[in-house]
Amino acid sequence: MSVRSEQQGRVTVIRIERPEKRNAIDATTTRELDEVLNRFQDDPAAWVGVLTGTADMFCAGTDIISGPGEPTPRGGEYGVIRRSHTKPLIAAVEGLALGGGFEIAMACDLVVAARTASFGLPETVRGLVANSGALLRAMRCLPLNVARELLVTGARLDAQRAYEIGFVNRLAEPGQAVEIALELAEEICRSSPVSVRATLQALEEQWADDEEAGWAATARAWARVEAGAPVLRTFVRCPERVTL
Repeated sequence: MSVRSEQQGRVTVIRIERPEKRNAIDATTTRELDEVLNRFQDDPAAWVGVLTGTADMFCAGTDIISGPGEPTPRGGEYGVIRRSHTKPLIAAVEGLALGGGFEIAMACDLVVAARTASFGLPETVRGLVANSGALLRAMRCLPLNVARELLVTGARLDAQRAYEIGFVNRLAEPGQAVEIALELAEEICRSSPVSVRATLQALEEQWADDEEAGWAATARAWARVEAGAPVLRTFVRCPERVTL
């Protein structure tokens, strides 16, 4: 199995564990994430979820060899990206969150990151476009010009900067992201679960039209890339040292 979950009181901890593939998402991982998140959402005893990876990698996005499999009915891409959140989901990020991994973090409600973590969207330097939510959520989660720069340069956003601009809610020492995420989850559990879920639903409803328009724009961008001349689609290694 590439996804493991455990219950800690009212908190469900979900771990993506494909370290040999940098926790990249294949069809099996998509299916398993969807199944685990469905159980979490349907379990009345589970109030908050924490989604994490391994010690040095949150998620490298799509498994480019095998592909991520089909979107799921409840979760969409990766079983996560288009999921309607009836309960808070916290991303606990150690190491790198790249491409679809960054988009998974953006699809969560809150983000905890180790100080050594970093985020990146390398799709354009590979001749692609981010198509799992970044084209609509990056400018909502980040200042517009920061979102633009990340999307068109492939630069990395380090955890400290991400915290300063409001994407990351809490910083953790290396190796402590899950622990700090659990502390945040316990804070949420002090509130009424009915009130928390009603609040999340109200926030989600206000973004519904923007989400629909954003997905349509993403589909058009992907179609433009697919229709482009192959000579324009360069596949180069994403810069390793550029950070914002």
